[in-house]
Order: sequence, then C-alpha cells, then structure tokens
Amino acid sequence: MTYQPSTSLLTLMRRLVALSPSRAKAGTPRRIGSAGTALIKRFEGCARLRPDGMVEAYPDPATGGAPWTIGWGATGQDRFNGGMIRPGTRWTQAQCDARLAEDLNRYAADVARALGGALTTQSQFDALVSFHYNTGAIGRATLTKRHLAGDYAGAAREFARWNRAAGQVLKGLTRRRAAEAELYLSE
Repeated sequence: MTYQPSTSLLTLMRRLVALSPSRAKAGTPRRIGSAGTALIKRFEGCARLRPDGMVEAYPDPATGGAPWTIGWGATGQDRFNGGMIRPGTRWTQAQCDARLAEDLNRYAADVARALGGALTTQSQFDALVSFHYNTGAIGRATLTKRHLAGDYAGAAREFARWNRAAGQVLKGLTRRRAAEAELYLSE
C-alpha cells in the first residue's frame, strides 16, 4: 500500500513551493521582470524632455554636476555620440529605451553573479537589480550578504541604509529604498 497525501496536504505543499524562493536553471540568465523595470522607470524617470522631443542630460541631484545623467538614469559612456555623457548630451526616446535595455541586462547579470545559486524570488531579484542599478553596490553591500545567508527580513531592512548621496539623505532615495524593500518582500 502506498501513502497518498490528502488533498489539503497537496494544496499546502503546492503553496509552499510557490512561495519559496526559486533558482534559475543552470546556464539560464536571470532577467529583471516587469515589476523591477517599472520600479526603475518610476524613480529614474526620463527627465529633461525638450520641446523638439529630444531628451537632454541633467546633473547629479546631490552634486549639481558629475556624473551627468540622461534617459532612464544612464551615466558614463555616450555610445550614441561618443565620449562621456555630459552637459548638452541629447538622445532620442528610442536611444534612451535602448540604453535602458542594455543596462538592465548588464545589471541583472551582475546581480545573478553576486547571488550565485542562492534561492531568490523574482521580486527579490527585481528589487536587487533596481538597488544595484542605482548604487552599483551589489558586490559589497551587507544587504547581499544577508540575502545569501537567507536572512530575507534582515536584507529588506538593509535597503533603508542606502538613502544618501554625497553624504546627504535624499528624500527620493529614501522613497526608492522603501519601494525596493516592499518589492523584495512581496513574494
């Protein structure tokens, strides 16, 4: 005679599996989901839209200067015009969207490397990609260490510590970190 679990036990087991963090299959690159992309777009905005439809670079809010940012939070190299993103850099909306797609792939790969085989839900992954997209700190943050240790509540609390730029607490960063922590804990 074989043991047949009750229907309620099977339902409970399915729910537990659905709620537990998952691993990406070996060799399958992790990608940011729609919730993570929406969070990044909400906080990065595609600011400085000009009357001619072009998007113009703007200074860092904390420093009033470098790094100059354009589109959905892009800094550094201007692959469309050459050189670095700087005052006067202009892109089309399509260029802003293309750069975002490239950056999301790169940042998702960074996060996937930092997490290795750690159990991670899609919401956790999305929140961590948003965090890394904004801070570049996935490899050194205590947040990552706590996640790797399975301390998800502790990891979620760590987001709030990353609300400063140039030594100043910024309201926008405080709101963003709260939104990332909420997304991180949502599954």
